[in-house]
Amino acid sequence: MVTLVGVTDPAAVHDKQEKLFGLLRDLGRVIVAYSGGTDSAYLAWAAHRVIGSNALAITADSASIPESHKRDAEAFVRQFAIAHEYIETHEFDNPDYVKNDKNRCFHCKDELFTCLEEVGRERGISHIIYGVNRDDLGDYRPGQNAAKLHQVKAPLVEADLTKAEIRELSRLAGLPTWDRPASACLSSRIPYGTPVTIETVKTVENGEEAIKALGFRQFRVRYHSELVRIEIAKDELAKALTPEMAARFTEIFKKLGFKYVTIDLEGYRQGSLNEVLNL
Repeated sequence: MVTLVGVTDPAAVHDKQEKLFGLLRDLGRVIVAYSGGTDSAYLAWAAHRVIGSNALAITADSASIPESHKRDAEAFVRQFAIAHEYIETHEFDNPDYVKNDKNRCFHCKDELFTCLEEVGRERGISHIIYGVNRDDLGDYRPGQNAAKLHQVKAPLVEADLTKAEIRELSRLAGLPTWDRPASACLSSRIPYGTPVTIETVKTVENGEEAIKALGFRQFRVRYHSELVRIEIAKDELAKALTPEMAARFTEIFKKLGFKYVTIDLEGYRQGSLNEVLNL
């Protein structure tokens, strides 16, 4: 047995993976809601390994998904010969999504799972699965309510797999997604109460692609109307806090239409816009 780095009980984690394989085998045919991130990529790989062409990975063709993420998702399924398709979603046509209250993620996932259900009915596939893991259960994620509504299964949770365990199992399987930075849809960069539009998410996308080109790995562009708040991972923050980099950020974001360009001194933290919610 190969030792898992940073895992206290490697045998238990391998047992969890075997449990996952068994769950997928029992489902027979599945649609994998596949974004291309670490969790959904591992789930798509596992489903393909266990049930082959009976696993179909489907990615939402939405303005809220960065084009670079779609390219990465395509490269992954090509590498592992996983059956893959896109499906158009129309969450931006839904006023309840656009108004961007704290349930925005529910409306997004409700649209996605509704579309996937239609594909399943057309092709005789009864089960939809998605890549939520055990650690996600403690965060505010309205999309999980949509999954329950549509009876979408969460095999990674059923197998009791954590994010760290999924990363390590992905590394051992040779998946290039094992250390991919955490990602979320572009709409998550817009504060609650500020309407989400295709124009704003594309502005955010352009800004994040420019930051990536500067060599940063983990970051977020938070849109606050005339002001942009840039979150950079703490281990990369020193690189960002130089006069030279400040000038680059200012040039990039003023060209995108922002009047004020700021760097958040608390650094990157997942779901920082949830901090203002009274949950």
